[in-house]
Amino acid sequence: MTVYLDNSATTRPSDAVVRAMHDALTAHWHNPSALYRPAMEAEKLMSAAREACLKAAGAAGQRLIFTGSGTEADNIAILGHLRTVLRSGRVLMLSVEHPAVLQCAQEIERMGHTAELIPVDSRGVADLTALRAMLDERVLLICVMQVNNESGAIQPLAEIAALRRECCPQAAIHVDGVQGFLRTPMDFNRLGIQSYAFSGHKIHACKGVGGLIVRKDHKISPIQFGGGQEEGYRSGTENTVGVIGLGEAVRTYPAQGAAEMLQCKIRLWEKLHELIPEAVLNGPALDDPACAPHILNVSFPPVRSQTMLFALEGEGIYVSAGSACSSRKQKFSGVLTAMGLKNELKDSALRFSFCPGITEEEIDFVAVSVKKHYDMLKKFVRR
Repeated sequence: MTVYLDNSATTRPSDAVVRAMHDALTAHWHNPSALYRPAMEAEKLMSAAREACLKAAGAAGQRLIFTGSGTEADNIAILGHLRTVLRSGRVLMLSVEHPAVLQCAQEIERMGHTAELIPVDSRGVADLTALRAMLDERVLLICVMQVNNESGAIQPLAEIAALRRECCPQAAIHVDGVQGFLRTPMDFNRLGIQSYAFSGHKIHACKGVGGLIVRKDHKISPIQFGGGQEEGYRSGTENTVGVIGLGEAVRTYPAQGAAEMLQCKIRLWEKLHELIPEAVLNGPALDDPACAPHILNVSFPPVRSQTMLFALEGEGIYVSAGSACSSRKQKFSGVLTAMGLKNELKDSALRFSFCPGITEEEIDFVAVSVKKHYDMLKKFVRR
């Protein structure tokens, strides 16, 4: 049996997406900026995808810039907005943000601003008391992710937006929704945030396409230049095929997908906890409102995460030791470090991430396999 539980890294393109992209490659491959009929048909399909994405995020009537990735969307949102600001100030970002946000800090500093980290609690959720103390009239931008990609912690966006309105209404809020879009509720218009990034390959579309939703009254400046596509915000010939696939992924994402994934998460944790009492849950408890339905982070001390990962691969089970974007570059997860975990727990943490359609049989197979390898591997750990 093969069980893929690394869906936070990437997802398999759905059958519906593959069919839509095949049709686009064979019948709608024309440049959507051209004026003849086939090109206009391609542009019409892109417009339909744009409307589907806006509707899914509760952002009807706002702007949507198609990008090549969630990373590019984050960069446009952060650096593009700061280019429009005429004074120096402070940019606040959650300490557990994805590198697509955190690695903007050096450029933010070069632009004459300061980048500061918002602390989180032991669940990986933003510390609202600390955040309130950080807010003042010099804050230009607050960056906070919708769902953490390692801990599965849902961030309190409504509360953060309320604090911004109270303490620094001139500041903007950018939300990295790459791990939240379609899996946890998002009502862009009601929240009153200024920008929202998402990525196609996390929701069963293909790699190489993402989006940035921008409130119509929010100012951003392009960070790349060329033919003026995407209303001048992201020049370059559009990835028509990828965008059409993204639209199909959004339209066909299962309505009960989040509920299905949460049941998988609960079942796997309960079985792991029963079989391996030493296992430790990292992140919000399963009955916590901050618990996302599709990400489960568990430590299995004293067995190192990479050792367990490779053992499970031998069984046909694919999981992660953390963020796929940084797992080869650092010894310990920056997210788990910010949450205050001890080194032994950080060194033995695995991330299981789900998608709709995973079966109970697969979950039970994973739990039994982890137990088998844990019992064997813990005997060989140096004391």
